[in-house]
Amino acid sequence: MPKKHQTEYELLVERCRSVIKVGSKSFSLSAHLFGKEKRDGAFLLYGWCRYCDDEIDKASASETSEQLQRRLATLRELTEASYSSSPMSHPVFAAFQHVVHKYGIPRHYPFELLEGMAMDIRQEKYPDLDTVVLYAYRVAGCVGLMMAHVMGVSSDKALRHASDMGIAMQLTNIARDVYEDASMGRVYLPEVWLREEGIARDAIREACNTPKLVRVVSRLLDVADGYYASGDAGLKYLSLRSACTVASARYVYAEIGNRVRMRGIHAWSTRTWVSLPRKLLVMCIGVMKVFLTRPFGKGWTAHRIGMVWEHAGILFGYLFFGS
Repeated sequence: MPKKHQTEYELLVERCRSVIKVGSKSFSLSAHLFGKEKRDGAFLLYGWCRYCDDEIDKASASETSEQLQRRLATLRELTEASYSSSPMSHPVFAAFQHVVHKYGIPRHYPFELLEGMAMDIRQEKYPDLDTVVLYAYRVAGCVGLMMAHVMGVSSDKALRHASDMGIAMQLTNIARDVYEDASMGRVYLPEVWLREEGIARDAIREACNTPKLVRVVSRLLDVADGYYASGDAGLKYLSLRSACTVASARYVYAEIGNRVRMRGIHAWSTRTWVSLPRKLLVMCIGVMKVFLTRPFGKGWTAHRIGMVWEHAGILFGYLFFGS
């Protein structure tokens, strides 16, 4: 649609879609499985998450802690304003305002996420697994909670599983990005685990510690697997299409963890990634597992086989023709 004919809402969605396509190719790919309304909601929510994250991360190398705290204070003010009925001039927060009002996203979720960013600014240390999981809950579990509302789910049981899925994905990110995070002074691995292996916090990237680091990260990925299992148990609360979307993203993230495991001591020499054909394969596995775990009933065959073909068409259309 030519931009001059697009509504303000459509322009916001398009802006956020462009952001997610660059910032998270895996999530962008999975989001194609949503219906239009939920896909737009996911894009608008992600636009806010990515903007806030970039505001802090991109300035971390050049600004003092006090300057970063001021940036965070501005993000908090704009986020708070998004919950009012006053129009927002900032496009990212105008998009976020639309999402929180349309889907009734509780106020404390985005502020928990911003508190996770505050933990980064303070360069907090993580003495044990519980503190690592708390961080993962704040920066990713809360995203899962907000996405649950976008997908029309708000029961306590469903929300716990949604949070766990986000935590699992963040633990996978931590495992993949150990060296990259350490270069910024951030170590998200439990210090008690590092001590057990004889690894000093400031010596994580030393070659002599790599075999030990492999063992620490393997433990973290084992923990992530437990959270993935909990997230899987929550898929039953979602509509069929939403469950397929979440499962496809889950299997892509889990595959990143599998790749980290397989690469062993070479896991951080270059960034671990999953090729597009491999992503599509594991996404198809995720979609099929959802279909196979749904109960059979009248009309199952025609309806669900039709959806299988629709989802397969979306994924392979992406492979051959892009988005």
